[in-house]
Amino acid sequence: MKKLMNDSKNIVEEMVEGYVKAHPKHIKQVPENGRALVTAKETREEKVGILVGGGSGHEPGFMGYVGAGMADGVAVGNIFASPSPDPILEVTKNIDKGAGVVYLYGNYAGDVMNFGMAAEMADLEEDIEVGMALATDDVASAPKAEKEKRRGIAGEFFIFKAAGAAADFGYDLNDVVRVANKANENTRSMGVGLTPCSLPQTGEPSFELGEDEMEIGLGHHGEPGLEKGPLESADSVTDRLVNDILADIEINKGDKVAVLVNGLGSTPRMELYVMFRRVEQILSEMGIEIYRSYVGDYITSLEMGGASVTLMKLDDELEQAIDHPVDCPMFVQK
Repeated sequence: MKKLMNDSKNIVEEMVEGYVKAHPKHIKQVPENGRALVTAKETREEKVGILVGGGSGHEPGFMGYVGAGMADGVAVGNIFASPSPDPILEVTKNIDKGAGVVYLYGNYAGDVMNFGMAAEMADLEEDIEVGMALATDDVASAPKAEKEKRRGIAGEFFIFKAAGAAADFGYDLNDVVRVANKANENTRSMGVGLTPCSLPQTGEPSFELGEDEMEIGLGHHGEPGLEKGPLESADSVTDRLVNDILADIEINKGDKVAVLVNGLGSTPRMELYVMFRRVEQILSEMGIEIYRSYVGDYITSLEMGGASVTLMKLDDELEQAIDHPVDCPMFVQK
């Protein structure tokens, strides 16, 4: 599997360097730690800080969502690996405006450990109050009775969006955490894998699938899904993803949802829009209104082939949050 790189050991640092140089009006590195990036724009005093983070390889997640209306800073990990506590703490110190900082991240063991350690350090060493909210939107990763074990995948985008808006609205730390958790509770995702990616360090595929196979429920690091089987039509795959989501969350006629059809890295937008077409047909037949739609690469997995569908059930508060303007290097909403 071919890659445009220099030394695989330096690929994350070189990516970050290029990113900061490409978007100097939006983002800057913290001098004390090159994996700690913060907004280049002034934020007001007493605003709750929003810190996102996770492994590299998911671009535009996570550093692509630092900007007005979303996150104030990001801690960057190695490829598909949690950032260490040090850059998390450095970002925390730099974005705290006296109202505390909220950590948003996916439910993975490394992230839970490292963000938890950073929160303790922020409290003990810097006297900064930290709130946390985990993304657990992947319905394929654990049964509904054990949803606290579920992974965070593309639904993280909606959680970042909602929490960033709440902080902009002037909510205090506890209310920002509440909104982030509400967004998570009302968000479900499910994906399908078609082709693997390869890690720069190894050049080996992250999982194996036959030429005519797909895997339903595959995780965005290549974690095993629910089942492998013959490749099916776009409508058939979309039906499976949407129906499994709707079986897991109560969304009824007259309800409003935000929809994300997310590419995993190498799936053409042509195919994503074919999938969105079917999502719209299913929801329209049920009398469910699509309030806002997002189609494209939002949380990827290097060059993995495949896609996921995410639905977020909206109430008035989440509707207001999803409408809030955003200005990030990799995502703009007016």
